[in-house]
Amino acid sequence: MSTSPLPAPQGPRPVAPLARPLGTAGMPPQGMQPATQEPSQGPPPGQSDDGPEPAFSTNFLLFNAMPSWAVSGVVHFIGVILLALIPNPPPPSSDQISAVSPPTEKEEEVEEFKEEKMEINVTETNVANTSSDVVAALTSDVVETTDTPSVAMDVDAAPVHIELSDFGEQTAPKNDLMAQVGAVTGTGVAGRGEAQRGQMVAKYGGNDASEAAVARALAWFAAHQMPDGGWNFDHRLGQCNGRCGDAGRLTDCRTGATAMALLPFLGAGQTHKQGKYKTVVERGLYFLTSQMKITNRGGIQCGDLASGGGSMYSHGLSSIVLCEAYAMTHDKGLMAPAQLSLNHIMYAQDPVGGGWRYAPRQAGDTSVVGWQLMALKSGHMAYLKVDPNTIVGAIKFLDTVGAESGSYYGYTDPGKGPATTSVGLLCRMYLGWKKDNPALQRGVDYMAGIGPQKGNMYFNYYATQVLRQNEGEKWDKWNKEMRDWLVESQDKNGHQTGSWQMKGDHGSDAGGRIYCTSMATMILEVYYRHMPLYGKQAAEDEFPLK
Repeated sequence: MSTSPLPAPQGPRPVAPLARPLGTAGMPPQGMQPATQEPSQGPPPGQSDDGPEPAFSTNFLLFNAMPSWAVSGVVHFIGVILLALIPNPPPPSSDQISAVSPPTEKEEEVEEFKEEKMEINVTETNVANTSSDVVAALTSDVVETTDTPSVAMDVDAAPVHIELSDFGEQTAPKNDLMAQVGAVTGTGVAGRGEAQRGQMVAKYGGNDASEAAVARALAWFAAHQMPDGGWNFDHRLGQCNGRCGDAGRLTDCRTGATAMALLPFLGAGQTHKQGKYKTVVERGLYFLTSQMKITNRGGIQCGDLASGGGSMYSHGLSSIVLCEAYAMTHDKGLMAPAQLSLNHIMYAQDPVGGGWRYAPRQAGDTSVVGWQLMALKSGHMAYLKVDPNTIVGAIKFLDTVGAESGSYYGYTDPGKGPATTSVGLLCRMYLGWKKDNPALQRGVDYMAGIGPQKGNMYFNYYATQVLRQNEGEKWDKWNKEMRDWLVESQDKNGHQTGSWQMKGDHGSDAGGRIYCTSMATMILEVYYRHMPLYGKQAAEDEFPLK
């Protein structure tokens, strides 16, 4: 029986030299010299290429007597130690802004809003020309209806049809509820564009006189823009030089004043891309974005637009401006500021009661809640990210301040105030109540019975929107009285031409002529703007709740 021969015993395998220790670049490490031996010559007995060993026995035990796997382990161990001694530079910082990220920071971080500012070039020539044009418009006896530019259309299907940046793709909602963003023609902001505005004015109760009043108001706002692009509730500053009376007292609330001045421009279809007041709007938007403070709220980046005395009021108004301007133009430069402003609203919500008030996470009141929900609705219509839990919380708050099944609303508790009822009912429309809801109809009857109030523009503003959505005889009666009174009461003399001032409510005292003119102008734009409801069926497009 034959067997396969066993392999012949072999002597110790030659050991490869250890990796050279790190030394000066291009030079051998200290104690090591370049090799000078002939290629045919090997190292002397008992000596590796790395230099003489302390003793032959040590060299033999460590290298010749060790198995190859042990030598390999030693080599790798030394390599790991050497790598550990190399300092690692910190990773590069990232300027990317995300809507939602895991909590990483417990403390708030505030930085100047630089990376996401819109790149707008405003020259001194542009500013000067704009000012002279506006002054001429105010002193002219002929009032021309504002040029109506074309307005970017929303798509009827998913937001992928809109050219979005990476940021937008990360934040845009991915749910079927966005498939039918409603309006008369199936487009989100078509009513503000040239093709639809005239038709909607005639169909829903406007007239040439109301449109002329809007044109005069926009000219007045443009004439009172500050040199930095913003507005001030003390409108006497800047170009006005005290020629108009009735200034508001919230002189530090710059973002709130700027937002209230910009909203009528957007309602009339004027954007920073097109329109007679293109430069005015772009300077205003630039001012707003420059005022945004980026904060880290538990790992979520937010953009805070509150300013002195305005708190969440001014933030909500500013957020509406950014969301509407983005929805109308699809300008990528506005996408991040708009989303960051929505993030701040979602953060600032009272985690217990679901409302909003002056400071973040306070127990809510109906007045502040109205502005925040309007901003969230505008953002939702613009395909920005709105957390469904935020909407659920808002519904919870309205339930706590509603009376008689939600027909009437109080300020912080159940009640039946005219202004708070109008705010609460419009919020219910945003949140999905149908027009045949019995509670809604009781509230409509209540507001229609009160009628327009010459001393309460806040009530007039919200009630006009509710009744406009409801339509019918009550709307026709309300609209005629409100429209004709506003056209008649608008100032038409001197530098105040185009503005309004009504005494009697808190907003008039705090916001002065800027506040009253903004509210009156937006009421006269209700036929085509429905701020932020852009069409007949828009109020029935529900927020995503899951």
